[in-house]
Amino acid sequence: MKTIKYPAKSDWQDLILRPEREKESLLDTVKSVFNDIKISGDSALKLYTEKFDNVNLTQLKVSKEEIDDSTNKISMALQEAIVRAKNNIEKFHSSQKEHPKLIDIEPGVICWRESRPIEKVGLYIPGGTAPLFSTVLMLGIPAKLAGCKEIILCTPPDSEGDIHPAILFAAKTVGITEIYKVGGIQAIAALSLGTESIPAVYKIFGPGNQYVTAAKKYAQEFNISIDLPAGPSEVLIIADEQANPSFVAADLLSQAEHGTDSQVIFLTTDEAILEKTLKEIENQLKQLPRKEIAAKALDHSTAILFNSIDECIQFSNQYAPEHLILAIKDFVNYVNKIENAGSVFLGNYSCESAGDYASGTNHTLPTNGYARNYSGVSLDSFVKKITFQELTQEGIQNLGPTIELMAEAEELLGHKNAVSLRLK
Repeated sequence: MKTIKYPAKSDWQDLILRPEREKESLLDTVKSVFNDIKISGDSALKLYTEKFDNVNLTQLKVSKEEIDDSTNKISMALQEAIVRAKNNIEKFHSSQKEHPKLIDIEPGVICWRESRPIEKVGLYIPGGTAPLFSTVLMLGIPAKLAGCKEIILCTPPDSEGDIHPAILFAAKTVGITEIYKVGGIQAIAALSLGTESIPAVYKIFGPGNQYVTAAKKYAQEFNISIDLPAGPSEVLIIADEQANPSFVAADLLSQAEHGTDSQVIFLTTDEAILEKTLKEIENQLKQLPRKEIAAKALDHSTAILFNSIDECIQFSNQYAPEHLILAIKDFVNYVNKIENAGSVFLGNYSCESAGDYASGTNHTLPTNGYARNYSGVSLDSFVKKITFQELTQEGIQNLGPTIELMAEAEELLGHKNAVSLRLK
C-alpha cells in the first residue's frame, strides 16, 4: 500500500484515479456474446456456460425441488442470520414508500405524483469467487416491496451445475422463484434480449466483475435500464488519533478481498495511527484465506497523511467513494460536509460489513466516482414516478390565458388551440 504525506491539492486529481481497465477489447467481447445470444438463444447460453463455468447444462432454470432443498444444505444458524438480515433490510426499505400527496396549485388545478413498479426486472447475483447471497436480499426485497410483477434472477452455476444453496435459500426467503443458472456477459445478454427460457426484462440490477459491468452498460443500447454503472468495490476511511488501528485495517482488508481490482484509501491526521494501521494490515492479511486477492488490491491502494479532518473530507468528496467510514471522534460535526459518497459509516463500531449484510441499508452502491451523480439502490430504483393533473372548468379558465400566451410565443399554435377551444 503506497503511503503519501501531506500532498498538495494540485496532486489530488492524480491520487483519486482508479485502476485503469482495458475497455475496447472488453466491448468487443461483450458485443460478440450479445450477438450470439440474439441469434442462438438458449443454445448459446449453454455453450458459454460450458466454456466459462465448465459445466454442460441440459436445464437452465433452477427447479422448485432445488430451491426447496437449499434449506437442508445450509446450517440453521445461517438460515436465521439470513432471515434476520431480511427483516432489517425490509424494515429500512419499507420506510421509503411514498404516499400520493395532492397539491392544489391554484383554484381548479390539482397535481400529484404516484409510484408504479417496473414490471419486469432482472437481478444478477455473482457466484464465482464469492457467492453473494446477501445481494439477493438487497435486490429482491425492494423489488418485492415495489410490486414488480416479474423478478428474474441469474447467477452462475458451479462445476457440478449447482447454485450455492445460500443463494437459493435467500431467494426462497424473499419469494423469488424464477432463477436461472447463467452468469457473466451471457446472463446480461439474456436478460436484455430474451431467449427461449429467459424472458427479457426492462431493468437490470446487480454487481459483477468488469465483464458484467461492461455488459450492463452495453445493455442500454437495447433500451434496457440499469441500476447504476458499478465497478470494482472500494472504501475510503478517515481516521483521527482516537481510531482503532486494528478496526481500520480490518475494514480496509474487507474491501480489498473483494477482487484484485478493488481499491482502498486510508486518510488520517495522525502519523502514529497511520503506522500502526499499516502494521495491522500486514499482520491481518496473513490470516485471510483470500490474501492473494487482497494483496493485489493493496498494490494500487493508498494511505495518505493530511493536516486536518477538513482536508480529509475535501479529498473524500473529490474521490466520491462507494463506502466512506468516519473513524473520528466528532463525526457528527462532519456529516453535513459529506457531499459525495455511496453509503457512510459513522464511528469506530460502524463497520462497513454491517451495511453489506444486515444493518438494513442497501449495499448496491455507485463506485468509480459515480457517487458524484448516482445514488445507491433503494425502493425508488424499482419504481417509476408518474405525474397526474386535473384541471376543472374553473382551472382552465384561470390558467388558460397564460398557456395561450406561452404557446403562441413558442409558435406552437396547435398547443394554443387546444386551450382556446376549451375556453370558448
